[in-house]
Amino acid sequence: MSTRRPGKPPLVAEKRYKPKPPAQKRKRKPAAKPRRKASRIPGLGLVTSFLRWIWRILFGLGWRLTFVVALLVGSGVLYFYATLPDATELVDGRARGSVTMLDRNGEVYAWRGDQFGGMVTADSVSKHLKNAVVATEDKRFYRHLGVSPRGVASAVRINLREGRGPLSGHGGSTITQQTAKLLCLGEPYIPTEWDSEAAYEADCRRGTLWRKIKEATFALAMEAKYSKDEILTIYLNRAFLGAGSRGFEAASQRYFGKSAAEVAPSEAAMLAGLLIAPSRFAPTNSLERAQNRANVIVGLMEDQGYLSASAAEFARQNPAQLSQAASARAGGYFADWVMQSGPEFFTRNTTEDVIIRTTLDQRIQTAAEEALKEVFETQVREGSKAEAAIVVMSADGAVRGMVGGRQTKVSGAFNRATQARRQTGSAFKPFVYATALELGYSFNDLVEDTPLTMNIPGSGPWTPKNYTNDFKGTVTLTRALAESLNIPAVRVSEGVGRDLVEKVAADFGIKSEIAVGPAIALGTSEATLVEMTGAYAGILNGGSSVTPYGLVSLRLQGDNSDLMDNPGGIGERVIREDAARQLTYMMSKVITEGTGRRAALSGREAAGKSGTTQAARDAWFIGFTADYVVGVWMGYDDNTPLTGVTGGGLPAEIWRQTMERVHQGVAPKPLPMIRPAQQAVRQPSVQNTRAGQPRRQQPASLEEGILNILNGLLGGNR
Repeated sequence: MSTRRPGKPPLVAEKRYKPKPPAQKRKRKPAAKPRRKASRIPGLGLVTSFLRWIWRILFGLGWRLTFVVALLVGSGVLYFYATLPDATELVDGRARGSVTMLDRNGEVYAWRGDQFGGMVTADSVSKHLKNAVVATEDKRFYRHLGVSPRGVASAVRINLREGRGPLSGHGGSTITQQTAKLLCLGEPYIPTEWDSEAAYEADCRRGTLWRKIKEATFALAMEAKYSKDEILTIYLNRAFLGAGSRGFEAASQRYFGKSAAEVAPSEAAMLAGLLIAPSRFAPTNSLERAQNRANVIVGLMEDQGYLSASAAEFARQNPAQLSQAASARAGGYFADWVMQSGPEFFTRNTTEDVIIRTTLDQRIQTAAEEALKEVFETQVREGSKAEAAIVVMSADGAVRGMVGGRQTKVSGAFNRATQARRQTGSAFKPFVYATALELGYSFNDLVEDTPLTMNIPGSGPWTPKNYTNDFKGTVTLTRALAESLNIPAVRVSEGVGRDLVEKVAADFGIKSEIAVGPAIALGTSEATLVEMTGAYAGILNGGSSVTPYGLVSLRLQGDNSDLMDNPGGIGERVIREDAARQLTYMMSKVITEGTGRRAALSGREAAGKSGTTQAARDAWFIGFTADYVVGVWMGYDDNTPLTGVTGGGLPAEIWRQTMERVHQGVAPKPLPMIRPAQQAVRQPSVQNTRAGQPRRQQPASLEEGILNILNGLLGGNR
C-alpha cells in the first residue's frame, strides 16, 4: 500500500551529470610531455643565492652612486653656470700684448708676441672656415650637449689600440670641451702665482681623470649658458694657431694677409689643420706639410657635405699660399734686433698691442740674403760650418737690411751682426788715418814702411810685420791704407797718439772696449758688425757720428699719434768734412788699386776696407757707395781659423754681390770725396782745436809731412 501523498514528487535521486549532445563532443587535451627530472648539482642553489645577493648590493650601490654623481655634476654645472661671464668677455684671454712691425713703406713684415687680430664671430668668419673647423674637430657639434660619449669611447679605443693609456693621445673632446680647456676651466692667469704663462697653459692642458671630469662639467655649464654659435665664437678667437697667432683672425692675417671673413676653402682648410698641432703644421715651418694636412681637411669637408666634389677638387689643385710677410718668417734677425733695442715695456714685455714702423727695406733684405746664399753655394766647400753676417745701412744710420747668419729664415737665433764681438783687424785702420787727417795730415803725405821694433813695458820688444812679410819703403798714406800695410799704420797711430785714435773710433760709434797698446792700429780691439758699419756710415756722411737704428716710430694699435720717435740717426761731428772726403778718396783706392779689388762695382764708385785678424779667425769687408754702407763679416763661431780666406776674398765677394743687388734700378752717384787732379793748393795751417789738443800744422810739402811723423815717433808733441 502506498503511503505517498498526492502532489508530492517521488523520492528518487536526480542524475548528477547530463549527457552532452553528440554535436558538442568534448575535445581531448594532448597528453603532457613527461617532465625531465632536473639533475641536482651540489651547492648550485647556494651559489645562485650568493650571486643574487651580490647583485642586490651592487644595484643598490649603483643607483645611489649614480644619484650622488648626478647631484655633484649638477651642482658643478650650476656653480660654473653662475660664474661664467658674458661670452664677449672671453674672446681675448692674452696676458700680454703683441708687436706688429712695418717696413719703411708701411707694409707689415713681422710680428712678435701673441697676436690678436680682433674679435670675429661664428657668423662673421668665412662659411668655409666655420665648416672646416666643425668638420675637423667635432662634426656632431650642433647635436650634442657639450660632451660626446661616442667620441670619448672612440678615442679610448684608438688610444688603447695604439699602445697608449686610455686618456693619453686622442681625447675625444668636443669643441665645447676644447673651449673649456682654452678658458682653463675659468681659472685666470695670475702672473705672481706662475713661473710663466707657458707653465700656466701647460697646467690647463693636463689630462688627468679629475681634470676630465671638471672639463666635462664646465662644458655642460657652457652649453646651458651660451648658444652653440657663442661657444664657437669663443673657440675661434682663443685657439692658438702657431707663429704667435691667437684666434683665426690673427692667423689669417699672419699667413695670408687677409681677414678670416675672406678665406677660400683651401685657406680655411689650412687654418683648421693647425688646431691639432699648431707648430708642426704651421705653413711658415713647412708649407708642403701644411698643404698636405689641408687636403685631408678638404676631404672631410667633402664627405660631410660642406663642399661639392668639384669645389673640393679645385681646392686641392689650388692649395693655399703664404703671403710675402709670412714667407719672411716674422722678420728674422732684423725684427729680433728691433725688439731688443726698443723700450722693454713696449716690446719684450708689452701688455698692449703695439705698431712699430721700422727702417727695413724688404727689397734690400732679400738682396743681402740672396747674395750670401749665392756665395756659399758656389764658392764655399760643401759642409763648411763657416758663418757670415751682413748689415746694409744708409748714411744716417738707418739699417735697411740685416743678415745674422747663414740660416736666414729664423727667429730668436744668435745674431752675428749685433751680438758677436770679434776682432776687427785692418778694418779698424780707417780710424787711425781719420785721426791723422783731422790733425792736419794729408792723404798724400809720406810714411815709412820699414822694419820697426818697439819696446812694450811689461812685454818686451814688439815687431809688427806686414801680411806679405816685405817692406814697401816710403809710401803715401793713401797707398799704405790701400795695401793695408801694418807698419805705416802703427807709425801713424803712434805719431798722432793712441788715445786720440781711441777717441775718434769711439766717437764714430765703436762702443766696445778698445784695446790698449800700439797694436790698436792693427785692429786688436773687438766690435760688432753693426757698430763697424755705423762707424763707416759716419765717414760717408761727411764725418758725423751715427747711431744705427731700426725703429722709426711707435704707437698703440688703434691710435693715430706716435708715442715715440727714433732714438738714432746722425749725431755730432767727429772729423772735418774735408778730412772725411780725403779718407773716402783713400778708401776708394782700396777697391781700385789695393786689397779690395774683388769688391769693385761695375760703373759705380765705391770705397771700403778689408780686414783679416790674426790666424784668419775673422775676415771683414766694409764699404760704401754714395747711397748705402754695407758691412760683411765671416768666420767660425768657435774661432776656428778660416782656410784661405782674407777680408779681400770671400767677404769682398759677398759685399760686391750684395751691393750689385741693392743698387739695381738706382742711378749711379759720385762718392763725396776729393778729386786730387782738381785739388787746389792746401792752406798752410789749421788753427782749430779738438778735444783740447792742438792740431798739427798742415805740412806745406811732402818732406815736412815725413818730418812731422818722425818727430812724433821720437817723442815730440802730438
